[in-house]
Amino acid sequence: MHKKKPHPKVKSELHPRSQHRERYNFDALIKSSPELGAFVAPNKYGDDSVDFFNPKAVLALNKALLKHHYGVEFWEIPEHYLCPPIPGRADYIHNIADLLKGDREEIPKGSHIKGLDIGVGASCIYPIIGNHEYGWSFIGSDTNETAIISAKQIEQRNSNLKSNIEIRRQEQANNFFRGILKPEEKVDFTMCNPPFHASAKDAEKASLKKLKNLKGKRPSKALLNFGGQNNELWTKGGEARFVKDMIYESKHFGKQCFWFTSLISKEATLKPTYKILQKVNATDVKTIEMGQGNKISRFIAWTFLTEQEQKDWVNKRW
Repeated sequence: MHKKKPHPKVKSELHPRSQHRERYNFDALIKSSPELGAFVAPNKYGDDSVDFFNPKAVLALNKALLKHHYGVEFWEIPEHYLCPPIPGRADYIHNIADLLKGDREEIPKGSHIKGLDIGVGASCIYPIIGNHEYGWSFIGSDTNETAIISAKQIEQRNSNLKSNIEIRRQEQANNFFRGILKPEEKVDFTMCNPPFHASAKDAEKASLKKLKNLKGKRPSKALLNFGGQNNELWTKGGEARFVKDMIYESKHFGKQCFWFTSLISKEATLKPTYKILQKVNATDVKTIEMGQGNKISRFIAWTFLTEQEQKDWVNKRW
């Protein structure tokens, strides 16, 4: 066995309100979800852990985390679909809460606060966390039929989610808001985790590199331990093109949403994105950085509402 690694008590890079700042308490997680027990064993340092290269172990860990921290009774996803790392997903939600709060005293909470999750995925992860932590309601959209069926099943089979999440199919693969937001329908924020690779080849290359870094030797093939379908991992033109198209379309829905947001995986995407936001006359743009493990991630937020319209929005809706 290797010498035991010293671990900090809390992961200071995660959001202060995150439920995941302390190391996984496997005893408590197994108590909530006994099936996790089969996958927990001491690692080379003698710490309880799971094998993050085993998709079944990652799935069991996620189920336990969702049950223990978010009260989710039923959570299944189809094989080979993206199994999201929950602490990072929670951070996006907590930072959106700070964005909505602005310089006001309270974070707006309750089901009258509505978010649109573009590409909700089979896991329905953002609506689950956002509803539990802040009581928000959600529209979850996706172009993939299997993902839609899965997300609907999660929403239907958890009584606390049923009345707060509505899953809608996006029939046009190139649209983001059209065909999803009804005329005059308002949402307080949108969120999106774009596919960030430009091709399947790029996605595989990145996966192999990640595995090599983690395991210290080159694996023979790309085993995506968190899964993922093509439409979840790559898109023509990569994330820069995806976010650019989203911004141009958001302009037409500028009075129906307070804050549009999107994760940006690559720092190089920021500069061209700022230029587009200037071009479409966004009235305010923010970049919010989030630390997760060894990497920094971020999301960009923009609005088309004037200062007065923002005040009116808060007074009428919140």
